[in-house]
Amino acid sequence: MIRKLAPILGITFIDILGFSMLIPMLPYFVTHFGAAPVVAGLLFTTFSLCQLIAAPLWGNASDRIGRKHVLIISQIGATIGWATLAFAPNLLVVFIARIVEGLSGGNISITQAYVADLVAPNERARAFGYIGATFAGAMVFGPVGGGLLFARFGFTAPFLAAAALQFITLLVTYFMLPESKPKPDEQEAHVGFGDVLATLRNPHLARILRQKLALSLALYGYYSVIALYLQGQLGFTLFQTDIAFAVYAAFTVLVNAVLIGRASERFGDRRMSTIGLGLLVLALALLPFVHNLLLLAVAYISLTIGVGFANTGITALISALASEREQGTVLGVSSSLDSVAGVIAPPISTGMLTRWGSPFAGIESLLFAAIALALGLRLGRPPLNAPAESS
Repeated sequence: MIRKLAPILGITFIDILGFSMLIPMLPYFVTHFGAAPVVAGLLFTTFSLCQLIAAPLWGNASDRIGRKHVLIISQIGATIGWATLAFAPNLLVVFIARIVEGLSGGNISITQAYVADLVAPNERARAFGYIGATFAGAMVFGPVGGGLLFARFGFTAPFLAAAALQFITLLVTYFMLPESKPKPDEQEAHVGFGDVLATLRNPHLARILRQKLALSLALYGYYSVIALYLQGQLGFTLFQTDIAFAVYAAFTVLVNAVLIGRASERFGDRRMSTIGLGLLVLALALLPFVHNLLLLAVAYISLTIGVGFANTGITALISALASEREQGTVLGVSSSLDSVAGVIAPPISTGMLTRWGSPFAGIESLLFAAIALALGLRLGRPPLNAPAESS
């Protein structure tokens, strides 16, 4: 399987290497212009709102014209967006750059659809785990590299480095990545934009998509505030935050590359996701009480395993309920739920941190993780007339 997926995993690694340089830095970049922390949340919201509009449409386009073409469009937008940030003179240009990248984005769902084209349904959880491992592997090096560039050259250098890496992925995709979709005349039927709405009306998909939304609200709420949480709770500097991201990412590689495939085979995707949600709730409940590195390590081990099991399990269930011709559309709709969460959650979590301090930064995420867990427990026994979910 690894050999089959190697080209797309390599592209994903380079892509996320640049992307991960900047995620811990964006809140600091916003406050560098004198803005309040809540503006960092609004920046995440703006990007997510654009992806909410774009992701289902790009996913549907990938079902019609192929994954490779859509990946190229996404990479062009990201290159322009990161390069613009490097020279942004004010917050208005920062927001414009994020809008450009958001509207051209959606490459995570397209990558998932590409992988789904290449592997059998019962192998998708393991394959999606490899995507997660590649994602995390890049984040081991990206934040540290971004932190070192920032320490020596300031904000401009990491943004330019990220733009250069994104341009490399564009070249590699264009010249080396084979298309995974059959040619249009080889397909029995063509998907249309009406299939996007049909996905939302599908009762079997809708019940899992609701759980996906609750999980996304939990994750986006916390991820958007994690750098500020570490700064407020433990007094971390930007470089220390980058190191923390790298350590977290290294453990995520282990979880996704080793544990997820085995957990999927042993428990099935539904039970694996429910176990993960339980661990996620535990981790988020610990966060207000973290005042030393030991308790932070305990919380983050639980968080890492929980996110890996829950996110991959739910994505595999969604993919299993989609037909082969609609993988891009359905996974694009699923990705749009991340964007919905990105619109709603960051202003809430950053607002709570601004008003009440870092111990309250994860409360909103805890609430939505508990809702996702409750939905998972309720869905543990699917209706008799439902299609079989991946196990």
